[in-house]
Amino acid sequence: MRIGIIGGTGGMGEGFALRWCFKHDVVIGSREVQRAKEAAEKYTKVAQDAYGNSMTGSIAGEENFALPRYCDLLILSIPYEYINDTCGRLKNEIRDDCIVVSPIVPMTKNDSGFIYTPLEQGKAPAACMVAENLPPRSRIVSAFHTISEVKLRNVKQSLDADTFVCGDDQNTIATLTNLISEINGLRSIYLGPLSMTYQAEILTPMLLNAAKRNKMKNLGIRLV
Repeated sequence: MRIGIIGGTGGMGEGFALRWCFKHDVVIGSREVQRAKEAAEKYTKVAQDAYGNSMTGSIAGEENFALPRYCDLLILSIPYEYINDTCGRLKNEIRDDCIVVSPIVPMTKNDSGFIYTPLEQGKAPAACMVAENLPPRSRIVSAFHTISEVKLRNVKQSLDADTFVCGDDQNTIATLTNLISEINGLRSIYLGPLSMTYQAEILTPMLLNAAKRNKMKNLGIRLV
């Protein structure tokens, strides 16, 4: 499978690339091609040190909006505020059979702590906004909202965590669930249709508030 990560030069993009390049071709996207290529070279060295000759996939770098032309799955590692613009530019380039994953969390911070923007300001959840801008809705799925970036980037560490998945199409969900199972220690928990994504997205500011007030690091969620 060829996996593209829009905005993939950040920590989450690095983590996904390192985890999935073991058997898939991962393409890191950036607004600047050179930045994407440099990140891909860096991640490749880390992956080769970790996996050696057992690695069958690859990591490459490309401009963000070149990815949808040939990727089987796209992860939107972008801020909530960029959804309309990004999806608008992807709409005419993306393949009909391409799956789109939203790990996006709309949140901000005030004197009380981190808050979930849609709840406070009456805005749409991130994955629902993606679906509105990038039909058909059946190819949109949300996941990875509560994953520790630090743990994800450490390929030698088990995440020991769950991720909640929301989506309307069972084939799309099954494809993503298989990818999730390839990440050591990460379990997929189906939460419901895409309309339920707010229940997963809102957990991120909750975890950040808990971490800050209790001096904890790299929190995740595990159902027991």
